[in-house]
Amino acid sequence: MDNYPINLGKGQRISIIGGINVIEDIDEAIEIGMKFKKSCKKNKVSYIFKASFDKANRSSHNSFRGPGFEKGLEILREIRNNLEVPILTDIHEIYQASAAAEICDMLQLPAFLARQTDLVQALANTGKPINIKKPQFISPDQIKFIVQKFSKFGCEDVIICERGSMYGYNQQIVDVVGLEIIKEQTKKPVCVDITHSLQCRNEGGSSSSGRRQYALKLAKAVTAISIDALFIEAHKNPDVAKCDGDSAIPSNLIPEFIDQVCEIDNLVKNQNTIQIE
Repeated sequence: MDNYPINLGKGQRISIIGGINVIEDIDEAIEIGMKFKKSCKKNKVSYIFKASFDKANRSSHNSFRGPGFEKGLEILREIRNNLEVPILTDIHEIYQASAAAEICDMLQLPAFLARQTDLVQALANTGKPINIKKPQFISPDQIKFIVQKFSKFGCEDVIICERGSMYGYNQQIVDVVGLEIIKEQTKKPVCVDITHSLQCRNEGGSSSSGRRQYALKLAKAVTAISIDALFIEAHKNPDVAKCDGDSAIPSNLIPEFIDQVCEIDNLVKNQNTIQIE
């Protein structure tokens, strides 16, 4: 299968990694992907569709996980054929890497597994671009060690995806200065995962809630510091989503959301940067 090109970073306009949290219904996934694709095409920015086939790192065994590995990859293949855009998915096991690489154009290292050396090596060996989810429990200046590990295994084509840092026990906070530190220390493209940065935990609860009402504000704020990509998940009706609906944006808002973000990106990437020593 021929790869779709990944045009992300290197002075480019902002890229959008957009889609769904976990595969629930293929028709809805395609519909959401098409909304992202059309909005990105209108704004002349590159687009990568994202969906998970399995949410393996859940707090409760009762949480919805998705269609699973084999069926999930079949669905991702069909989505890719329909949308004709690059596809991104995350893997959790070493054996999944090569099979996922046959269908997907980019693979993702989950935050909770980012220190697993054997999984890093398996991802590096695929030859695919890798989206590294920065663990919420490490500081901005520690992510370089995960990048170095990929480099050791011959993979330089990586993106650092910030998904918030855990403060106390209950919520994710995006450190804007930390994003600059990641850029400076890794020299790699930086993405911000808007969806998972909006998560918060109700005390004693077995699943995360979220603050999707702040999604656009957060997206605008990080776009204003000239990041390379945004990671956004949507759902037709977030209130009934089977996973992380509280942090997903309603899919009918995708066009206006992308328009507003791209307007800010266009502004900041056409300004001269003032260096303050």
